[in-house]
Amino acid sequence: MTNTKPSIADVFRKALPARSSHDQIIAKFQSLIYQATHPVDPAEAMAKARHEFGEHGGVNMSIEVSSTFTVMKPETMRRMFDGELGPDHDFFIYGRHFNPTIMNLGRLIAALEGTESAYCTASGMSAISSVLLQLCNSGDHIVASQTLYGGTHALLGEFFPKKCNITTTFVDIRDHDMVRRATEEGRTKVLYFESMSNPTLTIANVPELCKIAHDKGVTVVVDNTFAPMILSPARLGADVVVHSITKFISGGADIIAGAVCGRASLIKSMMDLHQGSMLLLGPTMAPAIAFEIMERLPHLGLRMKEHCHRAMVYATRMRNLGLKVIYPGLDDHPEHALINSIGYKEYGYGGLIALVMETEEKANRLMNLLQNYTKFGLMAVSLGYYETLMSCSGSSTSSELNEEEKELAGISPGLIRMSVGYNGTLEQKWSNLRKRFR
Repeated sequence: MTNTKPSIADVFRKALPARSSHDQIIAKFQSLIYQATHPVDPAEAMAKARHEFGEHGGVNMSIEVSSTFTVMKPETMRRMFDGELGPDHDFFIYGRHFNPTIMNLGRLIAALEGTESAYCTASGMSAISSVLLQLCNSGDHIVASQTLYGGTHALLGEFFPKKCNITTTFVDIRDHDMVRRATEEGRTKVLYFESMSNPTLTIANVPELCKIAHDKGVTVVVDNTFAPMILSPARLGADVVVHSITKFISGGADIIAGAVCGRASLIKSMMDLHQGSMLLLGPTMAPAIAFEIMERLPHLGLRMKEHCHRAMVYATRMRNLGLKVIYPGLDDHPEHALINSIGYKEYGYGGLIALVMETEEKANRLMNLLQNYTKFGLMAVSLGYYETLMSCSGSSTSSELNEEEKELAGISPGLIRMSVGYNGTLEQKWSNLRKRFR
């Protein structure tokens, strides 16, 4: 018997659901092209992205701060507003529309996530709300993970139903049968989840969840804020990736920003003069902020490796001290094998640790000691900072969930979310923490 190599058509046919719309076929074709032509390692992909030089030959791109742009001929303006001429040919209209500095950041973020295009916004929540409002209309339905950042949970569970007539069914993203049952073909427009959940650090099986959604013609939107460099949802099949750039990508706790990554047609539709959610709602990023973020992207990989390395060491040592620790890098984590199979192991398993104390009182007591006595970290929300940040999730960043929702999400009253920093030496910081247990 001779082995015959499968044709491109065979590979393409197997990659698609039996009933695929024209848009799904185009999207899958674009995805396969990108997978074949783009390097897999996110750092390598960003390094290969086009480098923009400054106006006078500077090694850094110039910042375009103008809110409006001139044209040389009066008829050009009509052609721009008709969509005939656009930013892909260096025709710009207005700062709330496309801006060249923000576009360059978008190219780098797209390279990071392996998508055709990306555009950046003024916050992570504006990225999430804009893309969901672009993908959904009044009367549509979303299926979402029950374990989400509190602000996202409130947006889907409270704001959208009351203000937009868009409803959401929350599911255990680990229960694929539950996801399948909740997803209604023709009514459900989006499956939404976090690649690494906030704050329980559950790892989503992105390839399997994408297959479930795509079989029913549903768009997959994944929040990858917790896992840049570590997981690449789009390379695993997701249609759209969103980020709160505020966190790891920025790394300085001094910038609020977000990103939407996906097909070029999606980004273009979000900037449509008549129906574009990003243009009409106006979550505009400042060009100077875009420049700041671009300066930080080249060392994102180095920072993530150190965040993850220290988190792995601390999680292992904390467990040895008898603490109940949740960390994807530990072999007792339920999705440890999964993240090994779909993640970039050279970057690690994430920069966050969850400590499960019995009560909120015990959690608060520990955080108070670690900040005010041992100087191990700071009590503050957010994550991705060079100092270790700690918060009791149930009473802070997940406080939008009611008690029943917290229980379903696995958020116990004493759960501490710890974003591990890299300031100082590892052993110096560990000795600070160890003082608490002497």
